[in-house]
Amino acid sequence: GRVLDAPISEDAMVGLAVGAAIEGMRPILEMQFADFSSVAFNQIVNQAATHFWRTDVPCPITVRLPSGGTDGSGPFHSQSMEGLYAQYPGLVICTPATVEDAYCMLLDSVAINDPVLFCEHKFLYYHLKTDELPKQDCLDKLEIGKARIARKGLHATIVTYSAMVHDSLRAAEQLSQDGYEVEVVDLRTIKPIDTDTVLGSVARTGRLLAVGEAFPWGGVTAEIISRVSTQGFHLLDAPPQRLNAKDTPVPYHPNLWKYHRPTAESITAALHNLLQA
Repeated sequence: GRVLDAPISEDAMVGLAVGAAIEGMRPILEMQFADFSSVAFNQIVNQAATHFWRTDVPCPITVRLPSGGTDGSGPFHSQSMEGLYAQYPGLVICTPATVEDAYCMLLDSVAINDPVLFCEHKFLYYHLKTDELPKQDCLDKLEIGKARIARKGLHATIVTYSAMVHDSLRAAEQLSQDGYEVEVVDLRTIKPIDTDTVLGSVARTGRLLAVGEAFPWGGVTAEIISRVSTQGFHLLDAPPQRLNAKDTPVPYHPNLWKYHRPTAESITAALHNLLQA
């Protein structure tokens, strides 16, 4: 009785959830792909995001958005929509990179009174193991809005999130063979962004590379560089850099897709350039 097999009508699904939330429920929506959430854009940004501020009545919905690319998924099943939704006040945007974070942050998302877009990368479905689920209560885990240091370092900082955390960690491991220790910051949520943790890392390393799978225009990596440049310019020893997917629709062919998005290899190359600056 708690599960509704809805027709594929994303705007109707979100509208129904908004109504249920107003009446005191805490609905969870699961869309087939994040790309299709654009059909429900009006309901998400004009209804759910603004409802509390218009009425003083909270709208605690959680919208699960399977995000990011996989081999052969193409332009309609591979997009990363988090930067688009982060433009709108009233929404919380979660971008877990690990099974443990996905588990605990989903529980937190349902509990809070704000509408949450839960951008779960399809990497979590196919490549990580369920035995990574937390063996203890989630109450002692990082709260929503707090970043984590996924790897400590001294020579440069990568700020990233979602599946790019794993590619960034592989790149950092590669750089360690050349004598460089790269710090990797996993944002975990991109709205709110934990600017203090980012600035603290840049203060230790003096160099910044922001990495994201989304398209380059605007978005999370641009926001990170903007914040560090305005609030921590004095901390930088080199111009901050960013690495995103190519500014084209996501290609179908697996080889083209691997060239389209950042990879451990392209992150390593970007870090080499940054470290020489």
